Amino acid sequence: MDGNGRWAQARGLPRVAGHRQGAEAVRRTIRAAIDLGISYLTLYGFSLENWKRPTNEIVDLMGLLRLYLREEINSLDEQGVRVRFIGERHRLAPDIIRLIEQAEEQTRRNLRLNLLVAISYGARQEITAAVRRIAQDVAAGRLDPSKVTEELFEGCLETAGVPDPDLLIRTSGEKRISNFLLWQSAYTELVFVDTRWPDFNEADLADAVREFRRRERRYGATGV
Repeated sequence: MDGNGRWAQARGLPRVAGHRQGAEAVRRTIRAAIDLGISYLTLYGFSLENWKRPTNEIVDLMGLLRLYLREEINSLDEQGVRVRFIGERHRLAPDIIRLIEQAEEQTRRNLRLNLLVAISYGARQEITAAVRRIAQDVAAGRLDPSKVTEELFEGCLETAGVPDPDLLIRTSGEKRISNFLLWQSAYTELVFVDTRWPDFNEADLADAVREFRRRERRYGATGV
């Protein structure tokens, strides 16, 4: 979800205004995903690299996260959305961690849409943590190195049990993955759109899905 700051700058507004409008785009996208029958949606809300941003912007973003968790979870629950968070949550404020845990517990039985929110997340760090966990098990004699498989490794990732993404959409004209789901996106179809995230809407999501459906997915094999 990229382009909040530039959206605000283009309108002579503070960056936080772009983030507020970006929250509206989140609501639209979740509803649109449900309407399209999408079963898993992952939103990259705040990366580990984002901690390097100015303190006042981080404070504003965390304030918006608190507000969203307080005001939107009941609505998501009513819509049948199960909410999960991935990322290094220990870096977050204690009250935010409590709100995250409450949201996950309240919605854990929902099946209509699985919503993953990546907060304080970085894919390289996720992979490093998985390698460290496996290495510790090997060193302790709990795991035979010859038994390390892709499936075992995937079970050590934060997305364990979640299918790999079929489609990755990057907004605002940027054409890079930015440390997002690197292992999981090995065969993901990428769609880059010029629309800045605050303006992203139901039609943009539907267009990206149509583009995905036009593609031939070969997973390294030749086409028929």
